Amino acid sequence: MANPSYILENILTGKSVPFGPKGQPSAIGKKPVSGRLEITSLGFTDDEQADPRHHGGPEKALHHYARDHYQTWLDQYPDINPNSLNVGGFGENISTTGVQEKDVCIGDIFKLGSATVQISQGRQPCWKLNVRFSYPKMAVVVQKSGRTGWYYRVLDEGAVQQGEQLTLIERPNPEWTLARIQKVLYVDTLNKRDLQSLSSLKELAENWQALVQKRLSRLEVEDWSRRLETPD
Repeated sequence: MANPSYILENILTGKSVPFGPKGQPSAIGKKPVSGRLEITSLGFTDDEQADPRHHGGPEKALHHYARDHYQTWLDQYPDINPNSLNVGGFGENISTTGVQEKDVCIGDIFKLGSATVQISQGRQPCWKLNVRFSYPKMAVVVQKSGRTGWYYRVLDEGAVQQGEQLTLIERPNPEWTLARIQKVLYVDTLNKRDLQSLSSLKELAENWQALVQKRLSRLEVEDWSRRLETPD
């Protein structure tokens, strides 16, 4: 059986601009680009991340968001401004149809153009989504829905352009879909057996390993309010 492959319907980049109630810089607004883009260990060369503490870096070099989710948001949340629900709205660098969080696993390795990338973690929604979509609870509902998207680390640098393929070449953790991980982190939050198993995944991003270890040691769930609630 051939490995699954997906067409890169869009590749997207963005620049940092003032954003939010205090004009904090953000590059969440990504726009489709044409032509061949270089992929380094930090992602597309023409892309920016305004908050390197929480975005970007080797473990979050590229963000992938399922194009399929946009119609679901339009159908389920009519209060959200439909003009904001366009590809790039979630800050994604890669847009495809036919692959979602239930279909990918931590550690999955893909060929992306001439580069090789690996899924490192899911996206943790933050309050900037509330501002982006003019919907005060957007970060909360994204987290609850599991429609978060995911990040890649770059194993081999290369280049890619719109219309090329994203092809799965290796799956070391088939039992750990991103959807399952989200259930552990946000629903069944103190399941010690699953947390211990998750903490042993060497392909999981270091910051998520640390989060899981802290939860195990304290046997309590971290406070999400600062991440999910828009600052005054």
